[in-house]
Amino acid sequence: MVELKSPAEIERMWVTGQFVAQVLAELRERARVGVNLLELEAHVRERIRQRGAQSCYWDYAPSFGRGPFRNTVCLSVNDAVLHGLPFDYALRDGDVLSADLAVGIDGWVADSATTVIVGTQAAPDQRLVRATEEALDAAIAVALPGNRIGDISAAIAAVANAYGYPVNTEFGGHGLGRTMHEDPHIPNAGKPGRGYTLRPGLTIAIEPWFARTTNRIYTDPDGWTIRSADGSRTAHSEHTVAITEDGPRVLTRAA
Repeated sequence: MVELKSPAEIERMWVTGQFVAQVLAELRERARVGVNLLELEAHVRERIRQRGAQSCYWDYAPSFGRGPFRNTVCLSVNDAVLHGLPFDYALRDGDVLSADLAVGIDGWVADSATTVIVGTQAAPDQRLVRATEEALDAAIAVALPGNRIGDISAAIAAVANAYGYPVNTEFGGHGLGRTMHEDPHIPNAGKPGRGYTLRPGLTIAIEPWFARTTNRIYTDPDGWTIRSADGSRTAHSEHTVAITEDGPRVLTRAA
């Protein structure tokens, strides 16, 4: 069931979104050569504790994972793109790191993801990251009252197609608000004019993610980390967006 939020509830989600944006910005700064993923996880855990917030990942146990997750942030490196389980790994020069963070504050959730290249930035990796960011911007631009979920999905796919990247539709965007995952589901490819009609008060996470040369994925033996089937590198960008009478409002973009 889709739950529309009041302007006051969207404001409360914005407060959470600003915290998520700040922590992700801190992770981007801290993601240096030699830094261990467990150090980044510890930083996020401490920031959440200090804020009196709640991690949406801790004890998260959906049907597709080997739960509970027991971490506060998803950290995915190189060919890993989603649900990366932090482990004892020191970042290397040229690694591509995606960080996905969902947090609740006073009962309201925000969810965002960013991809950073550690140290030396290879042109193909820059191109891949840029494609997810452009796809996210294109999707946000059509998140207007009266448009449909298919318009968002088609906007993401159009950017992927322009860059020549295949699109996986098994995991995509979603509604959120009181919990991390609510209706509707937002695949990263679709047809314009199809699906649920966007209405003011709808709050959604839009999250394009691409692998360079495949749309197939597999899950690591850790039961969580999702990787490209052919080992090609990946990138992931995500924002929490509120549909309003005045257009899309990005709640996880730093003010």
